[in-house]
Amino acid sequence: MRGTSGASLAAAVGRLDQVLGAAGDGAMALGEQLFAVVDALDSSAALRRALTDPSLPAASKQAVTARVLASGFDPRVVDLVSSMAAARWSADKDLPDAIERLAVSATLTDAAQRGTLESVEDEVFRITRALQGQREARRALSDPASKPERRIALVDALLADKTDPVTLAIARRATTALRGRRFVAALIDVGHVIAERRERLVATVTSAVELTEAQSARLNSLLEQAYGRQVQVYVTQDPAVVGGLRIQIGADVVDNTVLSRLADARRRLAG
Repeated sequence: MRGTSGASLAAAVGRLDQVLGAAGDGAMALGEQLFAVVDALDSSAALRRALTDPSLPAASKQAVTARVLASGFDPRVVDLVSSMAAARWSADKDLPDAIERLAVSATLTDAAQRGTLESVEDEVFRITRALQGQREARRALSDPASKPERRIALVDALLADKTDPVTLAIARRATTALRGRRFVAALIDVGHVIAERRERLVATVTSAVELTEAQSARLNSLLEQAYGRQVQVYVTQDPAVVGGLRIQIGADVVDNTVLSRLADARRRLAG
């Protein structure tokens, strides 16, 4: 998220940090309420427009927020979302995306307070790795046509009593609210938030086939040498790329896939 929306998100993250600093052991509950706000915005285009319309006064948008969240929401959540509604957003979808980012961060704060954030990062990474060769499981966890309860039951069968409570909560959320993404992609987004908190880089690698442990380790080593920092590598499979790798770290993209080379060849032939 860049430009106007990026600046608004950065300001909201700063406010959230202040709230979480005084939240004690209530960070997880705040995260759950922020996720509920995301769901409300995703389900109502009219509400998104009402809270992001640049032609409306900030006070009007804050008043709408207060009315919508009047029942059952923590005052700190109401204040935070109200301040975000008063900010500027490049597109109306950027507001729920930003609130989701805060919800993830609040949930992760629970792990950070218990000293298990590193374990959560490792578990999220291992889940994405384990699903690389499990096409049917990935499809089942990402199928918007199936009932969310079925997808949650599958997550619980795979992870319950085997992972940190925060990892389980994040995975349950990832399969419940796909928001146009696949399950693994949603977890990779969480991995980016964790890496940012731990001052690490995240490399998202797209490959036609599953990488071996040795290949992943070699790639990780090369990227860390190139960037001079720790890099967490998340690999997703996409047979459409045919061969080669597409690597993205922040704004840096290295696309050496067969698909990319074919597209480049077509552009050259077209003149």
